Amino acid sequence: MKKKLNKIAKDTNLFLSRFLSKQKKTDLIKPIIYGLLPGGKKIRSKLIVDVGKIFKVKYQNLIQIGAAVECIHAYSLIHDDLPCMDNDSLRRGKLSAHKKFGESTAILAGNSLLTIAFEILSQNNFKQDEKTKTKLINLISKCSGHSGIAGGQYLDLKLERKKIPLKKIIEMQIKKTGKLFSFCCMSPVIISKKFNYLKKFDKIGSDIGLLFQITDDLIDYAGSTKKAGKKTKKDFKKGKATLISLLGYKNTIKYSNKLKLNIFKRLKIFGNKANDLKSTIDCILERNK
Repeated sequence: MKKKLNKIAKDTNLFLSRFLSKQKKTDLIKPIIYGLLPGGKKIRSKLIVDVGKIFKVKYQNLIQIGAAVECIHAYSLIHDDLPCMDNDSLRRGKLSAHKKFGESTAILAGNSLLTIAFEILSQNNFKQDEKTKTKLINLISKCSGHSGIAGGQYLDLKLERKKIPLKKIIEMQIKKTGKLFSFCCMSPVIISKKFNYLKKFDKIGSDIGLLFQITDDLIDYAGSTKKAGKKTKKDFKKGKATLISLLGYKNTIKYSNKLKLNIFKRLKIFGNKANDLKSTIDCILERNK
């Protein structure tokens, strides 16, 4: 699993490095690269490759989609770290972008990363027909805006220090994290044109994203700054609405294990073709161990 994850991370970073090297050398390129590379483990890109394997999609096409997703993800992290948002000074074991370059530069670098994602999916060397490109760009836009990442972050801030029911917490976390995971799982289906599976992988993706966010919350609650790459135990201090705040630590672990089993049940029809995807899901949970 680790070897495959490292290869995908290396290939995704190589694509991004080459793409950015061809961009006009503006003053924002340096903070863009700082916020994007080398980046995290590339779990999202790995999911794209895993689902692509089920539907026999070409690897290089999947890496290109993964590169776009990593730009969206990096943009969201840069903005999440801002003082007006979560006010984090560390990200991925180094100074957050606004601490390194200043708030205004971080905002503009994040904005640029968002638009670079659309450049990546619309360029000529992405060997897909225009209809497929449009579908992908339309979907990633919805997953990134007010009905996805941005809307989820809004709710995350709005619901601080409030007693929130389980349904509302899940809705917030699916928007904040799950929607982009849904895109990761749906994009290979769109390329393969097996549209009858779209709804299934939309649900699988949002559940994997929820699992990822729950694991993040568990790490924040009980993990170390070194392990997380950022300061931990901040959610409790800020009164964040999480499953831990509602169910408690042990019950949240039980909830995440049950969620994993439900995802595996949905993947059963794909047999061994889904083994890599299952391994990635296990890897997501193991981040807390």
